[in-house]
Amino acid sequence: MEQRKKDITILAIESSCDETAAAVVVNGREVKSNVISSQIDLHTLYGGVVPEIASRKHIEKIDQVIAEAMEEAKVTWDDLDAIGVTYGPGLVGALLVGVAEAKAISYARKLPLIPVHHIEGHISANYIENKELEPPFLCLVVSGGHTHLVKVTDYGKYEILGRTRDDAAGEAFDKVARAIGLGYPGGPKIEKVAKEGNPQAIAFPRGKVGDGVYDFSFSGLKSAVLNYLNGCKMKGETIVEADVAASFQKAVTDVLVGHAMDALDEYHMDKFAIAGGVASNGTIRQAMEEACREKGVKFYHPSPILCTDNAAMIGAAAYYDFLAGKRAGLDLNAIPNLKLGDTL
Repeated sequence: MEQRKKDITILAIESSCDETAAAVVVNGREVKSNVISSQIDLHTLYGGVVPEIASRKHIEKIDQVIAEAMEEAKVTWDDLDAIGVTYGPGLVGALLVGVAEAKAISYARKLPLIPVHHIEGHISANYIENKELEPPFLCLVVSGGHTHLVKVTDYGKYEILGRTRDDAAGEAFDKVARAIGLGYPGGPKIEKVAKEGNPQAIAFPRGKVGDGVYDFSFSGLKSAVLNYLNGCKMKGETIVEADVAASFQKAVTDVLVGHAMDALDEYHMDKFAIAGGVASNGTIRQAMEEACREKGVKFYHPSPILCTDNAAMIGAAAYYDFLAGKRAGLDLNAIPNLKLGDTL
């Protein structure tokens, strides 16, 4: 059996939504480069991500982004041990661009192809900055498309304790921001405006799911905000945008923190991490940190650049999948509704 090199160097590709990203990651935790080409200014014109435009932009940018990542990392094709790529979940057209590129490189350079689940990538972002973090731990993944409370039992092994039944938290942020008139992307805009508001000003509901104690529901909260705004307009009352934003953000935060802390108690875990784009929200992060401190639980979170979609997190996840022997053939396809825990 061939002796494996001490270091495993992986080129990772991420194109699940509106960021074209490539990174070079060594041993799952050392990031040599992390290049992200964002399309956010383009999609802002339309008030959200337009899938066809996202796919086209990925095609335009992907070669350039990979070349930049390789150059920044000072590596050649011969230095690589594998290619990691997001194959789901996400926008199917966007995913296909990254998958096709990864398959082409894998074939041309005779490199193993490692298929990576996007949510697994978000969870693995915590390994990059927290070198001491190892499973088991609880992780809350909160992004534009996902809200998952996950028990990470081992590298690549997950038990989903709860997930959203309707809107993801980030999706609710975007829709409420649009209703208030703040525009896209909603998360950062609501967080900024909420700093000027009173989070106790409006009593918005905290969604509960009767048959799923750790499941989330943000659709009712979103509707409550829309009803409040419509009610104010009909009565001719002044709408204080900052108060609406702060009260909405507080309602989301309370549910996220409440579910997380209950799960920590039930599963007797002493490590808790957050991940995903919404995890870069300072108010949510601070509330989680304080709640964990009160319980004596160690709290982990990636820096904002590793919370939003990036390829470094895909490289981190791909490393542990590589060690576990996970490989894909050239028949790998994009799976837009891929569930965490699904295997090829």
